[in-house]
Amino acid sequence: MGSSITIQGLHAGYGSVRVLEDISMTIGAGEIVALLGTNGNGKSTLMKCVMGMLQPKAGSIIAEIDGERHDLVGRSTEEIVDLGIALVPEGRRLFPKLTVEENLMLGGFRAKARADIKRNYEFCCETFPRVAERRAQLAGSLSGGEQQMLALARALMTAPRILLVDEPSVGLAPILVARTIDAIKLLQERYQLTVLMSEQNFNQAIRIADRGYVIVHGKIAFEGRSAAELNNNDLIRKFYLGV
Repeated sequence: MGSSITIQGLHAGYGSVRVLEDISMTIGAGEIVALLGTNGNGKSTLMKCVMGMLQPKAGSIIAEIDGERHDLVGRSTEEIVDLGIALVPEGRRLFPKLTVEENLMLGGFRAKARADIKRNYEFCCETFPRVAERRAQLAGSLSGGEQQMLALARALMTAPRILLVDEPSVGLAPILVARTIDAIKLLQERYQLTVLMSEQNFNQAIRIADRGYVIVHGKIAFEGRSAAELNNNDLIRKFYLGV
């Protein structure tokens, strides 16, 4: 059985600052859904709400994993990770003074992932050969592209069913952006993952997304039911394509 997330009527912010207003969206089983928006529109805040890093002021976040429903609101981040939901945060957030291998092993700490830690480690090394080559190197000494691959691999080590990827293209050269987006698609296919990816790079995002949402000033401004529908939307043309 697949895994999905349903968000309804979500409101969130920081103190008196409102960031998200009445967000409703679904990420269906086995889909890659893109959350598109420029800086400061609430993409990362939404990711934090799903992961329990920020408690919403109102609304619901329901994850269905292998036929079992879980209300994520009020749960700790640790509990949400234990359900099989992993986040690749914006900026990677690696442990720079630990080696590549040590960062990966920390990713495999989730109880349900420990039994398969050897298999997952071998798959990460196969999928990201540069990461394997650098396994004894300090994570902080890697290039930006290598760090992004390590962050993806570390999330994979948790054996997730649902993967959240926040701004994977930030700080990367165009060729590395393309490789990173391709890697996300590869992981989704091999592990039958459900993926929510927030991204500013519209052209790269729709290469792999099944569909997507555009968020503007903390509200869902448009829902595209396919990549083609996103590509033909006037809002997209104005903000991303300069048309």
